[in-house]
Amino acid sequence: MDPMQKILAAFDSSETGFAVFREALDLARATGARLLLMHVLSNDEEGSPSLPITFASQLYPSLDDEPLKQYLEHWKAFERRGLELLNERQVQAEAQGVTVETHQASGNPGRKICDLARAQQVDLIVLGRRGRSTLSEVLLGSVSHYVLHHAPCSVYVVHRKARARAAAAETLQNATN
Repeated sequence: MDPMQKILAAFDSSETGFAVFREALDLARATGARLLLMHVLSNDEEGSPSLPITFASQLYPSLDDEPLKQYLEHWKAFERRGLELLNERQVQAEAQGVTVETHQASGNPGRKICDLARAQQVDLIVLGRRGRSTLSEVLLGSVSHYVLHHAPCSVYVVHRKARARAAAAETLQNATN
């Protein structure tokens, strides 16, 4: 079996996202693998701007450009926050001797994760699970479910216990700063 060379950690700004990062970082340190950090800009992510659709703009598009301008401004801020998150995680990983690449994409998270894993010939994808009910996953879809069925490599899904460990680690880290 070949040694693990590339690990893709796909996360957002949530508590689960931090747990994903910590687990992937631990694996990269243990195996000497390169760590690819990925954030996918999606309307499903907490804190993402919602597209304003007003009745007037549908009938008379030229009358109501302001909501669209505000949406675009909020989206740019959302993009910047994503890049800041990636940069923070990169600094943390590099401080522990791990080689890091960062990637931010926009679109369907499951597809974007699998596309990057394929393009970069990743050995392992690490991502989280929101813990939705089965019915909710069927109705709304699930990034982890999609990736498990379409990934070109092994997939490690971080669950609640890992989130609790990551939260404790972050609290300890903040207390020592």
